[in-house]
Amino acid sequence: METGVRSHQGEPFVHPLSNPGSSGICPEMLEVAEEANRAGDFNLAVEIYSSQLADLQQPDRGLCLRKADSLSRAGRISEALDSYCTAASLGKLRPEELPVMVETIARTIREKEPAIPGTLKGNAHSSSGDDGADGHEECELGEALDLFSCRLCKCLLHEPTTVECGHTFCKRCADDETVAECVHCKQKLNRKDGLPSGRRINVVLSGLLDKLFATESKARKLWIEGEGLWKKRSLTDALEKYNAAVALVPSSGRLLCQRTELHMEMRNFNQAVQDASSLCRLKPLWTKAHCLKATALQKAGRNDEALQEYLTCVALKPNWMEVKLEAQKVLSELFCSVFENEEMPTPLHPLQGGLATRLIKPPALLRSLSPLTQRPGSSKQDSEFSVSKSAPADESSSRVSGLTGKLDPAAEESSTKSLADVLASLPAPGGLKRKHSSEEPSAAFNPPSKVLRPDEPSTFEMGTLRIVRTVPAELLDSGDMECSLCMRLFYEPLTTPCGHTFCLKCLERCLDHNPNCPLCKENLSEYLATRGYNKTLLMEEVLRRYLGDELAERKKIHEEEMKELSNLNQEVPIFVCTMAFPTIPCPLHVFEPRYRLMIRRSMETGTKQFGMCIADDLKGFADYGCMLRVRDVKFFPDGRSVVDTIGVSRFKVLSHGQRDGYHTAKIEYLEDKKVDGEELVELLKLHDAVYEQANGWFTSLKDNMKSQILSHFGHLPSKDPDPQGSPSGPAWCWWLLAVLPLENRAQLTILAMTSLKDRLIAIRRVLIFVTRKRPR
Repeated sequence: METGVRSHQGEPFVHPLSNPGSSGICPEMLEVAEEANRAGDFNLAVEIYSSQLADLQQPDRGLCLRKADSLSRAGRISEALDSYCTAASLGKLRPEELPVMVETIARTIREKEPAIPGTLKGNAHSSSGDDGADGHEECELGEALDLFSCRLCKCLLHEPTTVECGHTFCKRCADDETVAECVHCKQKLNRKDGLPSGRRINVVLSGLLDKLFATESKARKLWIEGEGLWKKRSLTDALEKYNAAVALVPSSGRLLCQRTELHMEMRNFNQAVQDASSLCRLKPLWTKAHCLKATALQKAGRNDEALQEYLTCVALKPNWMEVKLEAQKVLSELFCSVFENEEMPTPLHPLQGGLATRLIKPPALLRSLSPLTQRPGSSKQDSEFSVSKSAPADESSSRVSGLTGKLDPAAEESSTKSLADVLASLPAPGGLKRKHSSEEPSAAFNPPSKVLRPDEPSTFEMGTLRIVRTVPAELLDSGDMECSLCMRLFYEPLTTPCGHTFCLKCLERCLDHNPNCPLCKENLSEYLATRGYNKTLLMEEVLRRYLGDELAERKKIHEEEMKELSNLNQEVPIFVCTMAFPTIPCPLHVFEPRYRLMIRRSMETGTKQFGMCIADDLKGFADYGCMLRVRDVKFFPDGRSVVDTIGVSRFKVLSHGQRDGYHTAKIEYLEDKKVDGEELVELLKLHDAVYEQANGWFTSLKDNMKSQILSHFGHLPSKDPDPQGSPSGPAWCWWLLAVLPLENRAQLTILAMTSLKDRLIAIRRVLIFVTRKRPR
């Protein structure tokens, strides 16, 4: 019959009857009792089991266990313990026979202790799955992951390394072969043949961390050295490193956790208990802390205290099956140790006044199951925790040493109390206990008194000491965050694979001239080829949070520069190369550093435009040119690029200038003068005639010449019904001017004309000239 209890294999478990064929046991009544258990009417089940036991000459062990389970579910802990003791006197209790008792105590702790978060309570009744591994390796509860924490190891960044996507981790974390992608953005990390890509430490961030968190940084270094020695099995040397690290940062839960595990591996169980106890006081709601303490206590032979910690674990994490089984195992051993060490009287009939307190000597089980005692005068409560002002279980002033140790006076005074009272004194997480119902509720948590270092300000949340790092204002100044190229505060900081940080624009300008790091001269050709220019996000956030005023001023300067660069009248960038015409494509191969900068700026400002002029021996470039608009840019690994542009409008240069190596100009835009009346009629006739002449010339060309023109410039544009509709005139005029075999100076003269009539006459003359010169 199923009682709702399951064994460790997951199958339904029902306590077998010792005398299934006894005439005093009624199978039909047992079925009713099991049905009552399934329906939640546990008191009815208890009555049935009691009546069945009353009809027996000798108590049946299996029936006593069934009754004990029902009593536990009903919350009648004292009576349940009496029944378990009766069963134990008849035969050794096995771990698989005690799940209900363990779950009942854990549930009582969970439901009655206000310090346990509601999220944990919400999962209290879930029984599916076995997440023991997850429970043991779960992340630290209440852990404060701040700006300077590595999101992989959850500790202060040690040897910070910035990866390709711009996020920063500890170098050894980023180099771990099991880490394939960034935990922030999921971008795959760059590796060669499965190995780390030779990442270097971020020089600026490393120095900043050592300056701001000197004590913790030193402790983290010692900690990591200790881990390395541990892996090499140099346990004594490793322990020295851990001791030095803990002395520097005693509030580090993860550090204490590892030292506890190291103590256990070295079989220093008493030291492991001390560390685990400190960890539980520091983080009373961290399940792993209580599990570590329970394991250490168990290995130290202190099963009574280990049971308390295992029950706390089950209360905090109800689905942790591994710990449940350990709690059942320890509870079983405690029962066994009591009956092995005490004189065993002849069992009495349960209804002859022979409850568990008469079957065995109460002080023995008291010593085994609880080192804590109730306050004198407190009343017995099956489902409530009693008040206790005693110290934590691991302190000698309130603990009995071993199973045969003597009780302190308070324990002797309460030795006649029932076992329920004893188990009621089991501490809730972190040594918490509820007050008697007649008293005011106690505070949820009293944090350990500890003098925090200046770089370790703390806050308390959910009963857990959380360390939240803050930057001491007197230690951080703008000089720590200056670009070594422009000597100004970082703006859009970028960290190279060699670990040096610059402003994005500063680095790009340097790479225009030389593919090496400006500081260490390491070759960055591969970095340049991939153009993986992702900003260092941690440094950007540090600037925003702690140097906000300086960053605002730096941003203002940058915006003013961009505004100046985007003024396409006052300071237009000039590309000195070839002739360009409105509406005509003009592909460019950019390789000179100055023009790389110029093209990049035209893209960054959003104008995507610059002027094109031919060279001039005296002035540097001609007085007339054409504005080009960038349609597309393709970059090559060595920094060169091919820029696809098209002509937009003509301009006249008013003054010549230079900026950062490239030419600039103050300009005014040119527009054709419009005519009307008879002049417009004559203009239209001239326009149609010249267009027909141009079409005839192009048609008469040889096929190979036509193919070349078509591949570079496309077909002759159609005749415009309104020649004056565009400020620059008909598009076909510029197409024709681009393909006609004219010198640049002649083309420049026509480009500068603001009269469409004059431009058409000039084109007609050129057509007549090239037609006459054509070989027959």
